[in-house]
Amino acid sequence: MFVENKIFEAWMGRIMDRFDMLESRMTKQEKPRHKIDGELLLDNQDMCLMLNISKRTLQRYRSSGRLPFRRIEQKTYYKESDVHAFIRLHFEGNKSRIKIEK
Repeated sequence: MFVENKIFEAWMGRIMDRFDMLESRMTKQEKPRHKIDGELLLDNQDMCLMLNISKRTLQRYRSSGRLPFRRIEQKTYYKESDVHAFIRLHFEGNKSRIKIEK
């Protein structure tokens, strides 16, 4: 089956218009990013996804004081720099437990 060039270009134009429309919808639906002192704040969902941990494990990190956090309007946030420091600290701690097999 062959399609004329004009018809093909019309269909491609429609498809590209639809992609543009979907892209504009997606950018409108993006989660708003909060900042404090110019630094990105992460919420519980961001943290759980980033660290691949449960909400309960995240709560343990907060309760033990290992992971600093801030409460703003009944919601918990973590400063990006604190998260990076937490990851570095715990990665270095686990590094000594890793055995390299030859």
